[in-house]
Amino acid sequence: MRPLLFGVLGCSLVLSVQALYSSSDDVVELTPSNFNREVIQSDSLWLVEFYAPWCGHCQSLAPEWKKAATALKGIVKIGAVDADQHKSLGGQYGVRGFPTIKIFGGNKNKPDEYQGGRTSQAIVDGAMNALRALVKDRLSGKSGGSGYNKQVGESGGGSKKDVVELTDDNFDKMVLESDDVWLVEFFAPWCGHCKNLEPEWAAAATDVKEQTKGRVRLGAVDATVHQVVSSRYGIRGFPTIKIFKKGEEPEDYQGGRSRKDIVERALDLFSDNAPPPELLEILNEDVLKKTCEDSQLCIIAVLPHILDTGASGRNGYLEVMMKMAEKYKKKMWGWLWTEAGAQMDLEASLGIGGFGYPAMAAINARKMKFALLRGSFSDTGIHEFLRELSVGRGSTATLGGGAMPKIHAVEPWDGKDGQVNYDLF
Repeated sequence: MRPLLFGVLGCSLVLSVQALYSSSDDVVELTPSNFNREVIQSDSLWLVEFYAPWCGHCQSLAPEWKKAATALKGIVKIGAVDADQHKSLGGQYGVRGFPTIKIFGGNKNKPDEYQGGRTSQAIVDGAMNALRALVKDRLSGKSGGSGYNKQVGESGGGSKKDVVELTDDNFDKMVLESDDVWLVEFFAPWCGHCKNLEPEWAAAATDVKEQTKGRVRLGAVDATVHQVVSSRYGIRGFPTIKIFKKGEEPEDYQGGRSRKDIVERALDLFSDNAPPPELLEILNEDVLKKTCEDSQLCIIAVLPHILDTGASGRNGYLEVMMKMAEKYKKKMWGWLWTEAGAQMDLEASLGIGGFGYPAMAAINARKMKFALLRGSFSDTGIHEFLRELSVGRGSTATLGGGAMPKIHAVEPWDGKDGQVNYDLF
């Protein structure tokens, strides 16, 4: 019976070592499954001990930690993580020794190290000092909070307004149910590579939003907080970037991490999924104004009169334009056309002057500058013209009068050959 008794005592001893805290204590037992909910998403101040059951110093601290928890009940939250069992949670906060105590205050993603004594009185004093500092920050308008916007602000990077902060709660609705293409960064606030990426990601988000008219979007998930969605996609390192298209499995982003690299990949994704731009006839002032003001450039063709080409000739020119619009669709330029003589003020402002049809011009309405096609009105000629413009080359001039020209309301082309009005003769 002695071996059995020894075995029972030995088992009891092991159990007593493991159970430093229980549900009857005022210390909240924290695990990876409840840490986010209890600590990160809480407005309360938390002191969290990371311990190992076999650690002698942890065993000595336990009764003092419990006393402090009872004294601070309803004022400051006191928690404990078995970091020997939950190594990932300890590793997430850089725990290297036991016990380690961290203060989770205004910015839950950047907890402070507790440096005070290990008696219950010292712990209470440290907690109250941290609480006073938190209240003072709130009174002065400082907000802690978690997530991408806080991290970008601290990193001193670019504008953060166009990066969508994604969470466990909004991810499916915002990303998976969206018709837009998403590039999503999964980050950890303490990750150095993530901090380096943030200003590039923020600047790229603004560029991409403008150049794709919001059809490609950049988002960010704090994977230390929103662990449900991060686990779903197997996030193991930071930063991890994934591409989401509706109805398709996400793919890993394999490009560079600079603003330029991110924008280029986003525009490629946009052009792969975007419909070709509309080619509109200039029927009134609103058509010209909306198209040119909403686009970096608007490409305008002045085509020969219908009596000179017939429907087949005009359709041939329009097909060339549509082919070029498809080729350059990721530029998000506007595409317009008019008939020779229909918009004489426009022709005069562009220096076309009533001859040399078909003609083509590219207008930058913001700068009131334009460039004229000097080559042939063909696939090759127009491609060369637009390629030069897209890389910032080509000869430009100021729009005649320094303003958009007057546009006359006209009837739309009916798609038919023209008919001579013999009553005029």
